[in-house]
Amino acid sequence: MKIKEPLDRGRIHLKSRIVFPPMATQTAEEGMPTAGTAAHYEAIARNPLPGLMITEYASISRQGMAADAHQLSFASDRVLEAQKRFTDHIHRVNGSIQLFAQINHAGANTSERATGEELVSASPIQMGGGQARALTIPEIRTIENLFARAALRVKEAGYDGVEIHAAHGYLLNQFYSPLTNFRKDIYGPQSIENRTRMLKETLEAVRQAVGDDFPIALRLGGSDYREGGSTIEDAVEASVILEKAGLDLIDLSGGMNIYMRRDNRNPGWFSDMSEAVKREVSIPVLVTGGIRTPDQAETLLQQGKADLIGVGRAMFIHPMWGTE
Repeated sequence: MKIKEPLDRGRIHLKSRIVFPPMATQTAEEGMPTAGTAAHYEAIARNPLPGLMITEYASISRQGMAADAHQLSFASDRVLEAQKRFTDHIHRVNGSIQLFAQINHAGANTSERATGEELVSASPIQMGGGQARALTIPEIRTIENLFARAALRVKEAGYDGVEIHAAHGYLLNQFYSPLTNFRKDIYGPQSIENRTRMLKETLEAVRQAVGDDFPIALRLGGSDYREGGSTIEDAVEASVILEKAGLDLIDLSGGMNIYMRRDNRNPGWFSDMSEAVKREVSIPVLVTGGIRTPDQAETLLQQGKADLIGVGRAMFIHPMWGTE
C-alpha cells in the first residue's frame, strides 16, 4: 500500500505517507505543554502508521496569540525546558516518527481580550474580534524576525522540523488573500509576488535562523473558495515561488474558508488544489480534509492527488487509526 511507503525527498525523510496534522488540544498552560498535551501526542505516537506528526498552533508573540488561553507558544526561551521534555518523551515513545511544530501569528483573527494588544493585519479589517490596523513595513520585518526566532526555539527544543502557518485566515494568510489585503505597497494584492512577499520573506528569515539542515514546511491557505478570493491557480503560483525560496514541504488547506468547503465534502476536499500544485512542484505536497479511512487515503495517493495524506479528526478521536 502506498500509505506505508517511505518518502525521501530533499530534507524530508518519512517512514510513511500518513501525517497527523495540527489540531488544537487546548491543554497548554502559560504557553507550555502539560502532561495532558504529552498524553495526547503520545497516544498518536504509539500508532506505528504515521510518518509525521505536526503539533498544534504555537504563537510567536503575545500579539500573535489566537483567541485560546490554552495554546502553545514559542515566543520566549522560557518555554524551552518544558518543550525539550515533551520532544524527548515523544521520541522515546516512537523514535521513527518525525515531529514538527507549527508556529503562527493570528493577525486580525483573534481579539484584544486574548492578546492584551492591538490587532494588526495586512490592511485595516475586522474579523470578528475587533478592528485591526495595517502593519507598517518595519513592523512586517519585526514579525518576520519573530517567526525566525520562534523557529530557532523549535529546533533547540528538539523537534525534527518546523511548519509556518499561512492558512485558515491568520496573519500570513491575510496578506495572501485578496479578501483581506488592500495595501498599495509592495505587499499589496496587485500580484501574486506581492501577496506572497511576506510569506517568502518569513520563510527566508526562518531558513537563515535554523540553518540548512532543518526541514521547513508551510501550511498554505491556497484557495479561499469564495468569489474574489484566492484561487487554486494562485496556490500553484505561490507554491512555485515558495519552493524556489527553499521550502521543503507544502501543506495545503483552506484560506478564509478555514479548513472546510461548502461545495465539496468528499474525502480529501482540498485535493483539487493539491493535485494542481503537485504537477508544478517537486517538493512533497500534503493534503488534508475529511479523510476518514485508510482506503480513502490510499485512493488519493494512487490517484496522484498528493504525496502525503493528513488524517486529523479521525486520528484525533481514534489515535490507533488504521491499525484496528
